[in-house]
Amino acid sequence: MALKVLIAPDKFKGTLTARAAAEAMAHGWHKARRRDKIELLPMSDGGDGFGAVMGELLGAKIQTVRTLDAAHRPCRTRWWWEPKTKTAIIESAGVIGLAQLPTKKFHPFDLDTVGLGAVIFAAAAKGAKRCLIGIGGSATNDGGFGVGRALGWKFMDSKGHNLASWTQLKALAKTRPPPHIKWFDEMIVAVDVQNRLLGARGCTRVYGPQKGLTPKDFPTAERNLRRLAAVAARQLRHAYADEPGAGAAGGLGFGLRCFAGAKLQPGFELFARHAKLEQKIKAADLIITGEGAIDESTLMGKGVGQIARLCRKSKKPCIGLAGAVVARKKGEGFFSETRGLTELTSVETAKKKAAVWLERLAAKTAREWCEK
Repeated sequence: MALKVLIAPDKFKGTLTARAAAEAMAHGWHKARRRDKIELLPMSDGGDGFGAVMGELLGAKIQTVRTLDAAHRPCRTRWWWEPKTKTAIIESAGVIGLAQLPTKKFHPFDLDTVGLGAVIFAAAAKGAKRCLIGIGGSATNDGGFGVGRALGWKFMDSKGHNLASWTQLKALAKTRPPPHIKWFDEMIVAVDVQNRLLGARGCTRVYGPQKGLTPKDFPTAERNLRRLAAVAARQLRHAYADEPGAGAAGGLGFGLRCFAGAKLQPGFELFARHAKLEQKIKAADLIITGEGAIDESTLMGKGVGQIARLCRKSKKPCIGLAGAVVARKKGEGFFSETRGLTELTSVETAKKKAAVWLERLAAKTAREWCEK
C-alpha cells in the first residue's frame, strides 16, 4: 500500500543542509518504495540553515550585504526579504557563526557580534516591519555586546571611557542608548536552547567549550557577563539575564532583548507554526526526521526530538535517521526506530560522502519497513 511520507530533517551539521538531507532521504526511500507520495519539509530550530528554511516557507528572496565576521574579517552574507509582509529573515550563523571561522584559530575573547549590526541596518533600510533572527551556531560569547555597539549603544567605565571589547566589561559602569532603539515593529529571536545567561547552566559553562573557552576562562567570561547583566538590569529595570533563551548563542539572546527590543521565542515553535507542522503530521502516514547525531540533547528540546513528540501525540510512526545514534534506548518512547550511518560505514567515510550514505540508509530502512 502506498504511504504518504513526510520527510522533515534538520541539518547534519558540517556535512548536509536540512534541504540536502531531506533530498538524500527522499531519493533513497523512493528507490525502495516508488509508489509512496513524499513531501519534503526541511526544518530549523534557529541555528545554521534557519535563513534558507524560513525563507523557503515565507517565499522570501535572498539579499546580500557586506559586513564583518566574528573575528572582524570582511565578508558578504545573505539575508532574506519578503516584500508583501515586509518581513526580513536573518541567520546570525552566516555572519558570526562558528562555521565561518578556521578551526581553533581564534579565541572567543577575541570574537564578538558586531557584524550582525550591518545586517539589521540593511533589513531596516529595506523597510522591514518584522524581523526574524535565528541565532544558533554562534562563535561568540559576548552577551550581545558587539551588536549593541553596532546599533549605537555606548558602554562606559566610571570615567566615561568607552569599552571596546567584551573582555573589558568588568569595568562597565553605565550604558547610553542610541537616539533610535526600535528598528522594527516586531523583532523575534529564534533561540535553539532555553539556557539563561549566567551560572552553571549559562552560556559560558555549557556552550563556551564548543567555541574554545576552557575552564580557566570561565571566571573571566562569567564576571564580564555578570557585570553587563547587572548594569543592564539597573538601567532597563528588568532582569533580562534570567529569561529562558537569554544564554542562547553566547548571550546574543540577552543582547538582542536588551539592545534591540527583541522577543525571544523557541526556534522550533516558530518553524512549526509557519510550516503548519502539526497539520502535515496528521495528514501523513509516516514521518522521517533526522540530524547529525540523535543523542540525549535531541530529546531535550531540539527540533528533531520535538517532531518525534508531535508524532507520538498524533499516534503517527516516526523514524529518526542520523549520522550516529547515541541514545537509542531513551529515544524508544518517541521514535518508532532510529538508524545511523555508522550501521553502514565508518564515521570518517560517512562524513566525506554524507548524502550518498544517507540515501543508502534511507533505502535500506524503506525496504525493511515494508517487511514489517
